[in-house]
Amino acid sequence: MPAKNNAEVQRASDQDVQITWHSLSREEVLDRLQAPLEKGLSSQEAQTRKKKYGPNELQEGKKRTFWNMVIDQLNNFVIIMLVVAAVISAILGEVVDASAIIAIVVLNTIMGVVQESRAEQALDALKKMAAPEAQVLRDGHRVSVPARDLVPGDIVFLETGNFVPADLRLLEAVNLKIDEAPLTGESVPVEKNAIGILDADASLGDRLNTAFSGTVVSYGRGKGVVISTGMNTQIGLIATMLQSVEEEQTPLQIKLDQLGKMLGYACMVISAIVFVSGWLNGEDLLESFMIAVSLAIAAVPEGLPAVVTISLALGMREMVKRHALIRRLASVETLGSATVICSDKTGTLTQNVMTVTEVWTDGKTVNITGTGYVPEGDFTIGGKKIELHEVPAVATTLWVGSVNNDSELEGFEDENGKTSYRIIGDPTEGSILVAAAKAGVHSADLKKAYPRESEIPFDSTRKRMVTVHEVKESQQNADLPFTNNGKNDTYVVAVKGAPDVVLQLCNRYQKTNNTTEKLDDAARKRILDANDGMTEKALRVLGMAYRVVNAKPEEVDSDSLEKDLIFAGLVGMIDPAREEVKPALQKAIGAGIRTIMITGDYPNTAKAIAESIGLLRPGHKVVTGADLEEMSEETLREEVKEIDVFARVSPEHKMRIVNALRANDETVAMTGDGVNDAPAIKSADIGIAMGITGTDVAKQTADMVLTDDNYASIVSAVEQGRIIYSNIRKFVYYLISCNVAEIMIIFLPTVLGKFMFPNAPAELAVSSPLKPIQLLWLNLVTDGAPALALGTEKGDPDIMDQAPRPKKEPIVNKFMLTGIGIQTIAITAATLIAYSIGLQTNNPVVAETMAFATLSISELLRAYTARSERYPLLKMGPFKNKWMNYAVLASLVLVIAVIQLPFLNDIFDTVPLSWTEWEMIVPLFLLPSVAAELVKYFVSRKKKTA
Repeated sequence: MPAKNNAEVQRASDQDVQITWHSLSREEVLDRLQAPLEKGLSSQEAQTRKKKYGPNELQEGKKRTFWNMVIDQLNNFVIIMLVVAAVISAILGEVVDASAIIAIVVLNTIMGVVQESRAEQALDALKKMAAPEAQVLRDGHRVSVPARDLVPGDIVFLETGNFVPADLRLLEAVNLKIDEAPLTGESVPVEKNAIGILDADASLGDRLNTAFSGTVVSYGRGKGVVISTGMNTQIGLIATMLQSVEEEQTPLQIKLDQLGKMLGYACMVISAIVFVSGWLNGEDLLESFMIAVSLAIAAVPEGLPAVVTISLALGMREMVKRHALIRRLASVETLGSATVICSDKTGTLTQNVMTVTEVWTDGKTVNITGTGYVPEGDFTIGGKKIELHEVPAVATTLWVGSVNNDSELEGFEDENGKTSYRIIGDPTEGSILVAAAKAGVHSADLKKAYPRESEIPFDSTRKRMVTVHEVKESQQNADLPFTNNGKNDTYVVAVKGAPDVVLQLCNRYQKTNNTTEKLDDAARKRILDANDGMTEKALRVLGMAYRVVNAKPEEVDSDSLEKDLIFAGLVGMIDPAREEVKPALQKAIGAGIRTIMITGDYPNTAKAIAESIGLLRPGHKVVTGADLEEMSEETLREEVKEIDVFARVSPEHKMRIVNALRANDETVAMTGDGVNDAPAIKSADIGIAMGITGTDVAKQTADMVLTDDNYASIVSAVEQGRIIYSNIRKFVYYLISCNVAEIMIIFLPTVLGKFMFPNAPAELAVSSPLKPIQLLWLNLVTDGAPALALGTEKGDPDIMDQAPRPKKEPIVNKFMLTGIGIQTIAITAATLIAYSIGLQTNNPVVAETMAFATLSISELLRAYTARSERYPLLKMGPFKNKWMNYAVLASLVLVIAVIQLPFLNDIFDTVPLSWTEWEMIVPLFLLPSVAAELVKYFVSRKKKTA
């Protein structure tokens, strides 16, 4: 092999992401990497390359610190306004006001940081997937080295159970199967072939001559040369994409920030008008400034950040009950606005468990029920349950697949004390053991009754496996077409493999009643047609055959064993859809939510699953990753509207699909469980990972984790997300209408003065009816508790019959603006009438107290009407929300306390009111509530007549 300098090797390694190693021969790969096949790299060369290329590990991005999270909580327009108001209050000597505002800011910050304190750990989880040790050829010896010390050009050995320590171009593959589900989403281990040279544009799942870092060898052995390490591996590319996806604000955060800015700007304009008006009228500048500060306090909903945070936290608790764990507070409501769910197939829509669902023998198709690895199920023909002795050929077919099998079905006791089952070995072979166990035949018993004497292992060239078994004297199973007839020299040759290949080795076939008949052309056609029919249903099909011999075969080779075989039948298996997925999809459709399947599996398999659950809509398309590669971004944006299934896609494709949907103004939820899903999960509006089958990478990248891996839980979480957003709208409506009314209550008397109250005593100065401390008390205490109670509402009855709300729709939409306007008029009128009545006492403090009492109690009563924007109070049940009852009662006690208790009067600038004064203002308490109910009535009436 000609020598190459280090610069050439450096270039080969530095560009290994671009080099299509799978399209090169083994010799070309070794030549490019200057990798000696017989001796491997020398220790000195390995150290030199490690210095140049770095360790075989993933680089971490910059982590968010505690202070980063604190700053993020404070970087909010409403919070900034509160801090400014607190500073101004402190400068002016209003220590109580300033302390109250700062306390709210601190409380909100603490709650936000506590809820979001889990730092991003996706790269840590990726690191855990790397093999700690690797078997490598160095200095002519096979040695074990830390995986982080591997370099391009190292020769690595692979055995069953090994993690693949780096990306490898395979040099040898002996019955090698690798589980790539976490990387590609493929539901069964991939059979590798070191000899093949593939097309340069072969997708990740089709690169049969390549092994990828972080995947697991499930069967066989192999040898490969390292082509990529660290961040240049496929897992490294995913890590790079994770780092490149920037954190974005959720729709709720954006809308609340917009709301805060709107209030802030309005506050500044009105405060400026009040201040300039006072100055022009010759009033004291300090007094005018304090009135402006009062307006600022009135305009800013001090309790809103805390109420939103607490409401979202309560929503998180409810989500947990629905098997959804939220990792980011603000993501709770985002799910409720989802218009598209991009779902991985394997483990999300399907069970991620290969299951035998059909057995075909001599023209009869027998279906097998049951799910997972639990050995319970029925055998049916045309939907009618049968006993196996009615079709004994089925038992023979399953017997062949069970003895010709290297997997094991193992029962174990789970953490709840219940018996569960798992497959040790290849899941395809394991599914046959489960089907046999459903028939009452267990592999442990078969091993005793039919001990294996010899075998010819499966390989990708022969596409079949052969085993030889002795038939023990104790075995007299009437359902099988053979016994030892009292002899000790009866043996059975069992063959399992690709149906067309196995069929070529047979000259007879088994009839349903276990007799045999000559295999003519018509019979062969029937078998091949049955195989085609099963594959069209996306079943993975294996053919079973056998031969009885009266002496132990002396030669274990193809010529002596694979002849005169009897074809037993076909076994079809699939990773089936979850039973609960179909109704959940229908519910999602009813809620106006579209579901798209995105999978690394083959198109026909994906299509069959999509059709079976009702996901693939008539006239819509199934598209592969190769097709997607040919599309521009603009083309994809249009095509994605008609595509329901994407198959054979890579991680980069998933991100393109999500980005195309978002470019169409869709709110995208991306579900998944594998490493390959992580970048798309992070780039979606809300990422959803599976809690049981999901990798740590997917879980720690996601906004939400499903604790039961149940697709139905996604729809349930969508419903809860809608309820949470609806509740946020309710208390925003409630709080903002209160705040706008407070602005008008201060603004109008301040600007108009005596013009508003012509009957007021001439010697009495008319100014703001409310003091800053009273406004703070209203906004934080009196309004805060009912607003929190609104966050516990169960939602309107038809919440899942409504279309997803528009992504750009503000929280305060036209309907709410109308309501705010009406409530502002009603609350302002009620409060100023009470103030006017109080002025007749010739005591401004009494007038202010009456105004304060009217405003406080009318807002408390109105909280009941705010429980629904559309449904009348009587239909909702006036006292159905116990938390609202507690909140209103507690707030009412506090309001009366600050008015009637003398020791609180000095703090809150109030005086005790007499019974006569209370009687005069009680009717005013009901005015805003009556106005709110009338609005609902007229709106519903208008909709009925429309």
